[in-house]
Amino acid sequence: MAIFKRNNRATDAGDAARNGSANDNDSDASSAKGLRKYAQRKPANTAFKQQRLKAWQPILTPRTVLPAFFLVAIIFAPIGAVLYYFAEQVNEFTIDYTQCSTAGAEQAVIPSSKFDYQLHEKNTTNFQPPTWSWDAGTKTCSLYFSVPSRLENSVFMYYKLTNYYQNHRRYVKSIESDQLKGNAIAYGTVKGGTCKPVDVDPATNKIIYPCGLIANSVFNDTFSDPVLLNVAGSDSANQTYVMSEKNIIWPGEKNKYSKTSYKADQIVPPPYWLGATGPFGFPNGYTDDNIFDPSENEHFMVWMRIAGLPTFRKLYKRNDTSAMEPGRYLLQVVDNYPVAMFDGTKSVVFSTASWVGGRNPFLGLSFIAVAALAVLLGLIFTARHLIKPRKLGDMSYLSWNQPDSK
Repeated sequence: MAIFKRNNRATDAGDAARNGSANDNDSDASSAKGLRKYAQRKPANTAFKQQRLKAWQPILTPRTVLPAFFLVAIIFAPIGAVLYYFAEQVNEFTIDYTQCSTAGAEQAVIPSSKFDYQLHEKNTTNFQPPTWSWDAGTKTCSLYFSVPSRLENSVFMYYKLTNYYQNHRRYVKSIESDQLKGNAIAYGTVKGGTCKPVDVDPATNKIIYPCGLIANSVFNDTFSDPVLLNVAGSDSANQTYVMSEKNIIWPGEKNKYSKTSYKADQIVPPPYWLGATGPFGFPNGYTDDNIFDPSENEHFMVWMRIAGLPTFRKLYKRNDTSAMEPGRYLLQVVDNYPVAMFDGTKSVVFSTASWVGGRNPFLGLSFIAVAALAVLLGLIFTARHLIKPRKLGDMSYLSWNQPDSK
């Protein structure tokens, strides 16, 4: 037995030696394979990839820094002046009609805090304060306003909302883009998906189309074309200033929308649409002949492009062919959209445009402010350099060369 055991030990030792040698060979092979992989992943030996590019680190001296301040001012000041000048050329006026429902059937002067005229040339002889009246039966607000001076085309009509946070995280995410592209998204995908809580109707257990908070809260006030009253030298007493509701969206925006593939018995309108009137009112739900088509409604597309700030305006109509003549105008607004629930306001805005956009002097003033700051800093540092110059590279200013340094 002892011999047998010794032979086993010897055999085991030999096997272990052979296995150890095999393991060493495997380890060497693995190491070589790892080195080859590392060599393959190693960046190429170039100046760019090995971060050996030549660099220049200029020494900032008063002679180079001070002229830079004045150079910035020379560049920014004229740019800001040009931007500000053309922004001020834009004519614009705003009328807040939030409280129009409190007016009576007779015309009443709108409080001065509810309207604002910002015109490049204001002819006071043609100006009268805006007035309004209210028809409770049709929920129509009639706005009478003056255009003191001629507004050259293009003329844009916007609606403006305040205290409306479209940029809220839950609001922004509450949309199903594939559904708006015409795809019949399955019930299981919509329910509990991105459109939640406006995803499916709990009463009928049908898919809401279009789903989501953004679509549910679409702006549904309607604006007529403004009518010029008492036109002088004309055969008719009034003249309509025709404005178009087409081409009010950004280029390429229409590609995001298509007619739906859903059948009428598969879907229901959003909750706010069921109880609403106007272009987004479906009080009786959908039928095969009456299903909302987002690809044909540019107002819906405009609304779905969310605003980044709580005060915003969105384009409603435009006229690119004719000017808006001076005179007294009538604009009728069907008041459907509630704003009291979020303490907001709603207004109608008429505006022209220039090559820099609408009336927004902020960009021009920003350039001018930067130029003024650069001049101020340049003068301060120049005076400091002339009054108390400092020798460049003076070692005595180092902390360890100071008398009180330890």
